[in-house]
Amino acid sequence: MWYNRGVKEESVEKLDLFFSQFRLLNYKKHEVILRPDGLPTGVFYLVRGYVKFYALSESGQELNLIIFKPGDFFPMIWAFNDVNLTQYLEAMTAVEIQRCSKEEFKIFLQKSPEALWDVTSKILIRLRGILERMEYMVFGNAYQKVASILVICAERFGVKRDGEILIRVPLTHRDIASLIGLTRETTSVELKKLDKKKIISKKGGLFRVKKLEKLKEEAQWYQYA
Repeated sequence: MWYNRGVKEESVEKLDLFFSQFRLLNYKKHEVILRPDGLPTGVFYLVRGYVKFYALSESGQELNLIIFKPGDFFPMIWAFNDVNLTQYLEAMTAVEIQRCSKEEFKIFLQKSPEALWDVTSKILIRLRGILERMEYMVFGNAYQKVASILVICAERFGVKRDGEILIRVPLTHRDIASLIGLTRETTSVELKKLDKKKIISKKGGLFRVKKLEKLKEEAQWYQYA
C-alpha cells in the first residue's frame, strides 16, 4: 500500500464518521439501486452487504464491472465528473447504505486529505482489478479466466478460515460468468474442473479457495499479473 497503517485507519474512521450522520437506507436482495435512466440522488456509502455495478447489452447479456463491499462508495464517475451513468447498481444481498449529496462529499474531501487519499486509493485498486480482468478476457482461455477471477475475488473479498480462504460475497455461476464474459454453462464446466482438483469448493452459497497458490498456477497468474 502507498500509505502506512495509521493513516489508513484514520482515513477510514473519518469516512465512517462523516457518513454516519446521514440516514440509513435499506435495499432488498436484487433490488436495483440506480438505473441508467435515473439521476443519482447522492454519493452512496456501503455499510453492509454487496452491490454489483453492471452493464446490459441490447440482447440482455449482463457484464459485471465491479462488486462493491462494505466501506466502498459510488457512483464516483458521476460524483467527480458529473457524467451520467449508463450502467446499473443492484443489491446482491440485503444492503444498508448511507447517502450524502455530491456537494457535501466534495466539501468533506477538500477538508480531509486523509479521507481523499483513501478514496483515491480505493478507486485505483478497482481500476487495477478491471485491468487484470481485461488481460484475461483477451489472452486467457476459459479455464484461466475462471481461475483468475476467483484469485481476484479471494484477494478482494476473502478471509482466512480453517486453512482456506472464504470468499464472502455470494457468487453464483452466472455472476462469475458475467465478470469474465463467458456463458454460465462454460463457467460451470470450468468450475467443476477446479472442484475436482480440490482447489476450490462451495458450501452455503459461498466459494472457498483451498489452495490459493495452486489456483494462481492454474490461472497462470504470474504470467499476466
